[in-house]
Amino acid sequence: MKEYEDLLDQFITNALLEDIGSGDHTSLATIPGEKQGAARLIIKEEGVLAGVEVALAIFQRVDPKLAVTVHIEDGAKVSYGDIALTVKGNVYSILTAERLVLNTMQRMSGIASTTSRIVSRLEGTGTRVLDTRKTTPNLRFLEKKAVEIGGGVNHRFGLYDMILIKDNHVDYAGGIKNALTATREYLKKNSLSLEVEIEVRNLVELEEVMEAGGADRILLDNFKYDDLKKAVKMIGGKYATEASGGIVEEEIAHYAACGVDFISMGALTHSVKSLDMSLKAIS
Repeated sequence: MKEYEDLLDQFITNALLEDIGSGDHTSLATIPGEKQGAARLIIKEEGVLAGVEVALAIFQRVDPKLAVTVHIEDGAKVSYGDIALTVKGNVYSILTAERLVLNTMQRMSGIASTTSRIVSRLEGTGTRVLDTRKTTPNLRFLEKKAVEIGGGVNHRFGLYDMILIKDNHVDYAGGIKNALTATREYLKKNSLSLEVEIEVRNLVELEEVMEAGGADRILLDNFKYDDLKKAVKMIGGKYATEASGGIVEEEIAHYAACGVDFISMGALTHSVKSLDMSLKAIS
């Protein structure tokens, strides 16, 4: 999509400016400017690969004459020693792109790997895992792309593409009914067609939402297992359901068994370990 391409273009521009500054003086000082060479991107642990397409865009921006051969595509499972891609051309250009390519692919692959493990745990439950807005500023589009590559589902991208009435909104609005009523009026007044989700903190608030109406999805936040099971039964399929709050990977299938449609996890993007890989010269 055009929006993604614009964000990627801006990201590469800013990231290269941040890294190169007045020039890669180490490479300029030690390597003849016209020297040609090759390098390969080596995977150093098991996981799911992500960021290959971004790497291609980075290499292209740094030097359109670089020739990149992709051996493993985004979304593929990888193991120690796998070669994801090889790049040939001007050595200075390869070294200029190296760190940005690695930083991006390592981060995205870590997210995709974590997401893929969780998706596997949810297999057969009918529950899907969602990401959140708990992302790195200005890298959200890449981190959410990595969640998709890993088999997860993107929640709203920002504050503009969905109504999500959280606890603070409810408290400032003077209660659930007030918040939902004001939302309906706002959407109508501004001719907006946005999905409406509202967060509830307990079964009492859930009853208030069901009485008030006007939501498409209900977020069951920090519910204990037994209460989550009761909440899903109360809702009875009238609304899409999402559980969140402290649900860890090891327990996600247990919570999915309650019958929720989605489980959202900030941990998909805010605390993952990057996948280890390196770009090594071919001698």
